[in-house]
Amino acid sequence: KCLQIINFYYSRHSQSEKSSYIVSTATASMSGVKARKYVLRSMFHGAPKKEDFEIAEEELPPLQDGEVLFEAEWWTVDPYMRLVAVVGETMTGGQVARVIQSKNKDYEVGMLAIASFGWRTHTVIDPAKDTASGLVATPVAKLDPTVFSDDISSSTALGILGMTGATAYFGFQRLCQPKEGETLVVTGAAGAVGSAVGQIAKLRGCRVVGF
Repeated sequence: KCLQIINFYYSRHSQSEKSSYIVSTATASMSGVKARKYVLRSMFHGAPKKEDFEIAEEELPPLQDGEVLFEAEWWTVDPYMRLVAVVGETMTGGQVARVIQSKNKDYEVGMLAIASFGWRTHTVIDPAKDTASGLVATPVAKLDPTVFSDDISSSTALGILGMTGATAYFGFQRLCQPKEGETLVVTGAAGAVGSAVGQIAKLRGCRVVGF
């Protein structure tokens, strides 16, 4: 199932044709929205504790021309965050978010996208400028609604159908060019990419040794 999904997804996106998006075109009210965000209060040692974070509120301004208001549906929690998190700032991280207001013709209400908005409920951004208030440059990528459905959760865009899956799929399939019956040794096999590589390799008929 895993291999079927990623084969389908990456074969579709290797084509030049663009997918059509069928979403609601209801007029947004453009009223202000309060965003809630996790701000890092102190650098954690060992497992993160509740006291290391503060939930703060931020009043978002009305949209300007070209801007979009996104509402978070899924966030990432990854080991790398420990290295890049900054005390006093919103916790970093990837996010699948849905457009709930828009003054940008390319982003209609209801559309899903993925971006590094961090741990926050709502974000206002002009995707053409690739920046958001208080964030580093963060390109926004639309999700294909013909791929993500009730059968395939949009959360997979942050995992097996996102950067994790792409790294595993192309690194193993294209670079290693595996053959059935070969033995594959995976270091970091318990990690996100390593565990995906191990599953793909077994589906390809390889003997997998992970540690």
